[in-house]
Amino acid sequence: MYRSCVLLLIVAGLFLLFSSCGHEQQLVSIQIQPTTETFGASNIPVSADVGLSIQLRALGNFIHPPVTKDITSQVVWASNSPQIVNVDANGLLTVTGQACGNALVSATVQTNRSSGNIDSSGAIVTGNMTATVVCFTGTAVSLTVSVSGTGQGTVVSSPPGINCTNPGNCSALFISGDIVTLNATPNLGSTFGAWGGACGGGNVSGQMCALTMSVSQNVTASFN
Repeated sequence: MYRSCVLLLIVAGLFLLFSSCGHEQQLVSIQIQPTTETFGASNIPVSADVGLSIQLRALGNFIHPPVTKDITSQVVWASNSPQIVNVDANGLLTVTGQACGNALVSATVQTNRSSGNIDSSGAIVTGNMTATVVCFTGTAVSLTVSVSGTGQGTVVSSPPGINCTNPGNCSALFISGDIVTLNATPNLGSTFGAWGGACGGGNVSGQMCALTMSVSQNVTASFN
């Protein structure tokens, strides 16, 4: 009786050993978190959304035994609409500000071997999420700033959009009716010269100019 029990235990152990060796842990699916993400609003120009970002996570679902692991750094990330959003190798999703709509973002793994380095038939395992950039439905007008002069400096707008250094020309879209403030900051060793164009009137206070964007406008700034 004792020998029979020992024999059964040995056989059971060998069965478990061979079973585990033949069924190493395998990736069967990938889930991206979050599954959806929306950027922007209908009253904000798409160009103003540039740089908005979110960190994505890729969760791998395995079997033998069933377990879920974070495999964010092991997948290949891709966006099918890079003009809407880009995603880098670490899963950082960023709005490009070039277009609006929906983009499908994927996380992919090519499985040719198990986690125990055992040959498998090979499969492409992919998870997806949807990123949406809301389209602008209001009226947008453009502001163009030209910076010149013998000195060096920068003109920056509030709300953001204009960030122009000397020499340079910058343009951005703003919502019709918005008040845009331009600030001119000279570099060390330079001084601010003068405003011109739409900033040539009484809307100037030293290095600051405030504009009501009812129509598209052009501004010049110089540094000495």
